[in-house]
Amino acid sequence: MTKQNKVAILCAALVLTMTGAAFAAVPLYRIFCQVTGFDGTVKRAEAAPTQILDQEVLIRFDTNVRDLPMTFRAETLSQKVRIGETGMAYFEVTNTSNQTLHATAAYNVVPERAGPYFQKLQCFCFEGQEIAPGATVSFPIQYFVAPELATDAEVKGVRQITLSYTFFPTKGFQQAAANDSAVGKAG
Repeated sequence: MTKQNKVAILCAALVLTMTGAAFAAVPLYRIFCQVTGFDGTVKRAEAAPTQILDQEVLIRFDTNVRDLPMTFRAETLSQKVRIGETGMAYFEVTNTSNQTLHATAAYNVVPERAGPYFQKLQCFCFEGQEIAPGATVSFPIQYFVAPELATDAEVKGVRQITLSYTFFPTKGFQQAAANDSAVGKAG
């Protein structure tokens, strides 16, 4: 094998490796953010805290849709919860098309540094959703603000948190098991 062939093979291997890394970067970054709460990403909790503080936080809900024929809104624009208290909110989605939609909701928290402390017990954003033509579906979330927020010097003064969702289309998705995270209503 000549030196030119070795260099060509090495360059091709490098290009393939870099292409693979580029495709893997987005899902790996999302997993990293969900696990660590980095960049305002909400963490999934297994159980609510046992400590509830007197300090209240206003939770605001923001909804967006990207490239989908649907309407998406929070049934309540904001809620006051005490730190450590479990809150429940509902979001309504209407498929305005004559085709079944496959969608996923991405979420984020502002201010970003509050992300690790805003935790969800139940959320439609944990799975992909299938929404029938013309259907209106109500999706619940159950959440809390972790008591550790009150002792973190960088965020202990936070009195307002915005939870923002964006629904976007997805082809490959994991549908909620037996639709246990959605309550459907004929639209």
